[in-house]
Amino acid sequence: MRLAEKVAIITGGGSGIGRGIALAFARGGAKVVIAGRDVKKLDPVAREIGPACLAQQADISNNQSVEKLVAATLENFGGLHILVNNAGVLLPGTAESHTEDEWSRTFDVNVRGIWLLSRAVLPHMRAAGGGSIINIASVLSFVAARNRVAYSASKGAVLAMTRAMALDHASEKIRVNCICPGIVDTEMVARFSMDENARRQRIAMHPMGRFGQPEDIAAVAVFLASDESSWITGAAFPVDGGYTAQ
Repeated sequence: MRLAEKVAIITGGGSGIGRGIALAFARGGAKVVIAGRDVKKLDPVAREIGPACLAQQADISNNQSVEKLVAATLENFGGLHILVNNAGVLLPGTAESHTEDEWSRTFDVNVRGIWLLSRAVLPHMRAAGGGSIINIASVLSFVAARNRVAYSASKGAVLAMTRAMALDHASEKIRVNCICPGIVDTEMVARFSMDENARRQRIAMHPMGRFGQPEDIAAVAVFLASDESSWITGAAFPVDGGYTAQ
């Protein structure tokens, strides 16, 4: 029970990496609040976990929605110790092909949302004597990929924000780290409708010969949420089957 007595908010908790982290946190003894735009995706996960889970509809790019999410967490579970900023959007495009709306939407969710929610939880983590903020970034925080200009720029910003916040709040025992996944087999990846040849090509980009699974990311998130990582802050963890080692 590595996370016993801990309360966590996990955004994008209805599927993929967010769902995997929610399940792993609950197994570790945490109470979890899973947040997302579509409550129909959240409810099955909440039922799977049971009374230790609250599903809360939220738009993390909207400050009023963020404040309601934090208030519901405190009302139901009486505290807040962990935040996993997992919600994100991936809209393919180049500097020429992206529309202004696509650019704004990418940064509203992937960057502004992290800032708004982190800002909202910091006073409560401070009151609890510390906490852990875990940002889900990407291998594209470090390296580039074709047709991913807005996404890459936003995930680079997540890495920079992680390091800056880690310095700002280290003296308060609030740790801020990020996980940088490679390609993980999730609904987001499935939307790109890769044929078998394209899938093999993308798998080959990972020296370990497979896509990641949500459980691969969740295992690192549990470590960063637990007291086992109490002397780690401002760090970025590539969890990518060797993708960035090449």
